Amino acid sequence: MKKLWNMWNRLSLVKQICIGLVVGIILAIAIPSVAKPFIILGSLFVGALKAVAPILVFFLVMAAIAQHKSGHKTNMKSILVLYLLGTFLAGFIAVIASFIFPVTLTLATGSEDLSAPGGVVEVLKTLLMSIVDNPVSAIYNANYIGILAWAILIGLALKSAPDTTKTMISNISDAVTKIVTWIIKFAPFGIMGLVIEAITTSGLDALLDYGKLLAVLLGCMLFVALVVNPIMVFICIRQNPYPLVFTCLRESGITAFFTRSSAANIPVNMRLCEKLGLNKDTYSVSIPLGGTINMAGAAVTISVLTLAAVHTLDIQVDIPTAVILSVLSAVCACGASGVAGGSLLLIPLACSLFGIPDDIAMQVVGVGFIVGVLQDSCETALNSSTDALFTAAAEFRERRKAGGKINMNVS
Repeated sequence: MKKLWNMWNRLSLVKQICIGLVVGIILAIAIPSVAKPFIILGSLFVGALKAVAPILVFFLVMAAIAQHKSGHKTNMKSILVLYLLGTFLAGFIAVIASFIFPVTLTLATGSEDLSAPGGVVEVLKTLLMSIVDNPVSAIYNANYIGILAWAILIGLALKSAPDTTKTMISNISDAVTKIVTWIIKFAPFGIMGLVIEAITTSGLDALLDYGKLLAVLLGCMLFVALVVNPIMVFICIRQNPYPLVFTCLRESGITAFFTRSSAANIPVNMRLCEKLGLNKDTYSVSIPLGGTINMAGAAVTISVLTLAAVHTLDIQVDIPTAVILSVLSAVCACGASGVAGGSLLLIPLACSLFGIPDDIAMQVVGVGFIVGVLQDSCETALNSSTDALFTAAAEFRERRKAGGKINMNVS
């Protein structure tokens, strides 16, 4: 048994996750009644990641700001540009794809009782109110915008504190980081539980009627992940971007796909950035920030489902309006984390651009929930893996300019 355990520990985490994935699929298909108790492993894993992530972000950001010395570059401007441009381009790609491959819907009911935001102003107001949230409430509710705001303010206030105080905060940050590494060691078992839950409870039969819609949604996300993002990274680093792209998809995207939670994936991205040798002062801020404004997958979802409603109702759309939709979907996507229900509940806001009434728009949301088994998983995988990708690309760009070495592979 000890020999088997040692062999297991010698495997990389990605190989361990793949084994957990295969075992979960086999158990769920072959003996679902026996496999169901293992669902608890997935719930425990996601719960543990969600629990530690707010504390991790709070102390990492606070420690990074407090100990940051003037003159040290953090590349945050470049990262912000990549985040916002990537989100806009994803929405634009989705608009183009929806015109090339128009999709019509058989509208579903059941979402009329949900409350969607009334406009862009309301979404932005929600985000601004999140900034001034009570710090205890922000941590308790995993309000990362509020956590970031308070961590930055306290970090700035502590810049003139004694070194002993800064050391204590840094030690707490290191301790929480250590806890994260312990939790991530259980990822293969957590993924196994999540796969079993997905197959035994949701299944894929309900998705067959929406095959074309899913093809456009997932096709756009794949195009963004494998074409648009690599082009952006290439412009930054001026060499083959795919080793870095595939590293981020493998190390971050796989976990995000199954947890379906950007918050739960923050510790995973932090660990990936550390393995890539990135500046802790940068990624301790950029990763949680990316979880709120870097939402390429959400922009794709909002654009595709909105234009599916437009095609269903046979509404004519001109090019300028389509471009406006790309911008609107990007703005909505940036605010998705501040709205209960995420990107799907922002679809009515985009539909209002074409005069589509709320009762029909909420039926489109119902369709979104049906395909959400795959849509939400792929959306989260794209969003979260891109946080680490753009953080790395911005830093590697500076290293290239300085003539330094770029290591884009993680063993």
